[in-house]
Amino acid sequence: MAEDFRQVTEDFFVAPQLSVADVKAAAAKGVTLIINNRPDGEMIGQPTSAEMEAAAKEAGIAYAYLPVDSRGITPNHTASFEDAVNEAPDGKTLAFCRSGMRSILVRSYAAARFGKPVDQIIAEAAAAGYDIAGHEPAMIMLHDASKTPRTDPPV
Repeated sequence: MAEDFRQVTEDFFVAPQLSVADVKAAAAKGVTLIINNRPDGEMIGQPTSAEMEAAAKEAGIAYAYLPVDSRGITPNHTASFEDAVNEAPDGKTLAFCRSGMRSILVRSYAAARFGKPVDQIIAEAAAAGYDIAGHEPAMIMLHDASKTPRTDPPV
């Protein structure tokens, strides 16, 4: 399955559904964080988040469960994604879902939200085999908002 790890950047990969055995292959590639964007029970036979987390811990890999369901990606997903990446040990991140599309979108929205140029985000996704050009307007909005100083009081 390691051949299905699609490299997006030097330190970020996406993949379709992982198995527990794939976690060891991820560790061998230098992955220090696995992000699961697939809700439990989406398909019969998929490993549960608890099973994936146990395999990750056994391999010495940090794990984050950020399921994206039919309601789509929310600001909470992008903030939680960024928190997970920032809190993980230095190394590579591997995010997965059924096909990898939700994972690349969560990463792309987070990157736009934190100021990465949208054309670069779309090009990186395309090079990894994901066409996210239809999400350009939303990413531009997130990118532009990242440049606006906040005036609301801190929470």
